[in-house]
Amino acid sequence: MHLGVSESMRECEYSQISTCSSTPMETPYKKRTPKRRKWETFPGRNKFYCNGRIMMAKQTGVFYLTLVLILVTCGLFFTFDCPFLALQLTPAIPVVGGVLCVFVLGTLFRTSFSDPGVLPRATPDEAADLERQIDGANGSAPGYRPPPRTKEVVINGQTVKLKYCFTCKIFRPPRASHCTLCDNCVERFDHHCPWVGNCVGRRNYRFFYMFILSLSFLTIFIFSFVITHVIIRSHRAGFLNALKDSPASVLEVVVCFFSVWSIVGLSGFHTYLISSNQTTNEDIKGSWSSKRGKDNYNPYSYGNIFTNCCAALCGPLPPSLIDRRGFHQLDMPQPTPATNGITTYGATQSQSHMAATPLLQQQSSEPVILTTPPDDGGSLPGRTSLPLGGPTPPASTPSFSGYEVGDMLPHSHLHHHYHSHPVQETGAHHHHFLTPEEAPSPPGMLPCGSPLGPSHTIQGGFYNPASQDSLHEDSVRGLVKLSSV
Repeated sequence: MHLGVSESMRECEYSQISTCSSTPMETPYKKRTPKRRKWETFPGRNKFYCNGRIMMAKQTGVFYLTLVLILVTCGLFFTFDCPFLALQLTPAIPVVGGVLCVFVLGTLFRTSFSDPGVLPRATPDEAADLERQIDGANGSAPGYRPPPRTKEVVINGQTVKLKYCFTCKIFRPPRASHCTLCDNCVERFDHHCPWVGNCVGRRNYRFFYMFILSLSFLTIFIFSFVITHVIIRSHRAGFLNALKDSPASVLEVVVCFFSVWSIVGLSGFHTYLISSNQTTNEDIKGSWSSKRGKDNYNPYSYGNIFTNCCAALCGPLPPSLIDRRGFHQLDMPQPTPATNGITTYGATQSQSHMAATPLLQQQSSEPVILTTPPDDGGSLPGRTSLPLGGPTPPASTPSFSGYEVGDMLPHSHLHHHYHSHPVQETGAHHHHFLTPEEAPSPPGMLPCGSPLGPSHTIQGGFYNPASQDSLHEDSVRGLVKLSSV
């Protein structure tokens, strides 16, 4: 049965001082770290620009030399030769030269700035699992020397060995190889080209081939029309006067003459590789040469030149596997365990778990009762006192020896208990309800309003203030503080 509460009790409120601080134990979540993109912590020896959109090898000096040679040669041609040729022959010459120059630069940038097909390295868990599989397959007898780490797969009837990469901790797929300059395993590795400043692999091989092929046409185009320009001028004013009128033509002829042979030869070599569906790495090693055996053949060839060319140049472009612009997966924030509103002061998380005993894990809507023990020191019939050996409160704080488990039961349980175990009450033994002044306040909790004396009692019912949750939280915090002392 609930009784009314005095007006002074109703007006009593608590003002809580903010105890929030920057200590990790009081923050519900871990401190968030700024997100980092994967290219910022990429393990290979590569350079990234434009927030990871551009990927190149670490050694890019020769690439800039290639770019300067192309720009300087084309610039001189358009400045000193194209005006004369457009007037004397046809305006289509500078147009065709401009289209070729733009196409060459576009394919060069596409080859140099893209991911060649880098394979992601194994995570520590994946590497450990692979090591266990290898150890289980090879055995671990003392003095046993394991064989080379290889696997064999059959592709179109041909046995192909998969080698284990000790740097990337993976078994490389067929036709993949580890580039020592970039320190990456590249899918369908062809070669590392310093002229483009990048590896040439599955994802940029077609652009590399179009670059060297178009560069061959551009070199031949410039070389032939520069010679034409000099010949036309020499017919009019002599050879020496022609060189004096267009001195840049001499430099263009020299550059094109010494570069056209290597560029055209390289284009022819890669045309042969594409027609047979081979890579430079496989051709140099002689992987599918008949010298290794009569039954040795290229399992990747379609048996048709046209089909091989279409597969290499017109097939679907695979996506990048490293996701260099993606974010690292951060650890999910771990919330602190719920303690029913209990805040421990100066205690660690483990201590908070120790303090949250079953006695404190009750619903906040249940009233808290403090019962004065009988004079004989015994407990009321049918009630069980707290176990001995618990933390003893200091002498300066009120004694909680009479704070019993039976007092923490809901009202319905207490009502049933009183009917089943009647107690003879005397004038000196009344139930004292826990008031705000009797409950020990933790740091940061200050009472306000009209004070109530410790002898203030309410007989025959439960104390039901306007906010029972606040009162319950205050009393439980005080118990946790005493237990931690």
